[in-house]
Amino acid sequence: MQTANVNPKVVVTVRHEEITDSLRDYAEKKIQGLHLDYPKIIEAKAILDVEGGRRHKAEIILFCANHIVIDASSETEDMYKSIDETIDKIARRMRKHKTRLMKRHRPKPDGTIKYFDERSYKADFLDNLPEEVIEEPEPLYVHKEQFRLRKLFKEEAIMELDLTERPFVVFDNARRGVTSIVWRKGNGDYGMVDVS
Repeated sequence: MQTANVNPKVVVTVRHEEITDSLRDYAEKKIQGLHLDYPKIIEAKAILDVEGGRRHKAEIILFCANHIVIDASSETEDMYKSIDETIDKIARRMRKHKTRLMKRHRPKPDGTIKYFDERSYKADFLDNLPEEVIEEPEPLYVHKEQFRLRKLFKEEAIMELDLTERPFVVFDNARRGVTSIVWRKGNGDYGMVDVS
């Protein structure tokens, strides 16, 4: 069992403010103090941002072995408190990830998969359209990211979703051979749709 990560490379970046040695040392010690027995941290990036002098945001991204990326962010009125909250989020996500991996290898009792009837709401939706159509404002283009589409199983996609703050994960479904999207529902369950 790995009790500490062996000096991972930590890059601390501060935006909109000068970085102090104490702040840099604090962020590095907190990241190096993460005692994860799985996975091994290869590199870590801490992005500390001060917006308007009052909002202090800390974002930490861990690049780990087995192509696992863990990211979390917090925003408070104090940078040290933001770093602490972000480290706590990462530790919780890693415990959850490890528990899910351990449960995956246990035998499952019969009847654990839920099956729901397939329904079509298209006809009901077309019947209930309002007479006058209200024009919606033009959406703004806010942020663009590029991701490599990875071949994953559904369970791996759910674990990846739990490790990040992203609302959904798009992946090539290794079991079914189609592109799928997994997202987190409001009640804690997960939804999945196949794109054909």
